[in-house]
Amino acid sequence: MTAFLFDLGFYVAAPFWALMILAPTWRVTRRVIGSPLIVLPAVAVTLALLVPRLGAVWPVVSRPSLEGLETLTSDPGALAALWAQIIAWDLFLGRWIYLDSRERNVHPLLMAPLLVLTILLSPIALPIYLLVRLAPWPRRPGNPGRTGAPQ
Repeated sequence: MTAFLFDLGFYVAAPFWALMILAPTWRVTRRVIGSPLIVLPAVAVTLALLVPRLGAVWPVVSRPSLEGLETLTSDPGALAALWAQIIAWDLFLGRWIYLDSRERNVHPLLMAPLLVLTILLSPIALPIYLLVRLAPWPRRPGNPGRTGAPQ
């Protein structure tokens, strides 16, 4: 069951990534990705793996130590839960990057590889995107830009 849930964590997120990367300008993509609820399937997988192990996980997250984390991740279910959490977080971050880049009119050909990098290594992709968003991207007609502080 653990191996199934490990795989499922990826499969429930993949369609959303496919929309953002392969069909970024499609109206349906904007509508689907506009909902933060897209991360709930990956969160559900995380919870399915995490809840039965909460007694072992809680001491490690409430008093973190490298030794405790090493011990915890020797349990395949706990490691799969951690992986599903990473997938959910990466999707949430990728969603924000996608929506922000569309609002700023960053070209999809630039964003596609950056979104793939977000899937693979979000701690590297995020600072790169933060640099990309500093550039003065031309606004689309009917999209005058935001007023107020950046979100």
